[in-house]
Amino acid sequence: MTTDTNPPRTTLTDAEAAVEARRIIADFATSYRDHTPTPQYGTAPPVAQPGRPPMSQKAVDVSGVMLAGSVASVPFGGMTCLVLYTLDQVDPLSLTIGACAPIALVLAIGALLRRARGVMPDEHHHHYSGPVYQDQRNTHSRSVWNKTINK
Repeated sequence: MTTDTNPPRTTLTDAEAAVEARRIIADFATSYRDHTPTPQYGTAPPVAQPGRPPMSQKAVDVSGVMLAGSVASVPFGGMTCLVLYTLDQVDPLSLTIGACAPIALVLAIGALLRRARGVMPDEHHHHYSGPVYQDQRNTHSRSVWNKTINK
């Protein structure tokens, strides 16, 4: 005795097939996509998007600096590991010098950047509403007697 797991197919009459076809077409026709653009503002509260959580501008700036600092610390940590690895027989003084060398390099670069900050001249913006004649002269002299002529 054989058992058939598939139920026998029922065939539709022409009228039933026409009704089923109309139903499928009606279901397809009722699905409509509205292509009008969504408004950029409204009364709905904002929804947090995936990624960084919403935060103030100051918090965004600080987190960006922290991320940059953490990425910048990787080469210095790698240098420290390399120096400590190459020093097989280390005494405490060699260990201290090897661990502090990258930090001293960062501090020296920071001091150099702070000192170089004053080198750039100040930027001046002038806004005038009429015709303006501007004469700007700089005179540098080391003598004791100077003659100034303003015309």
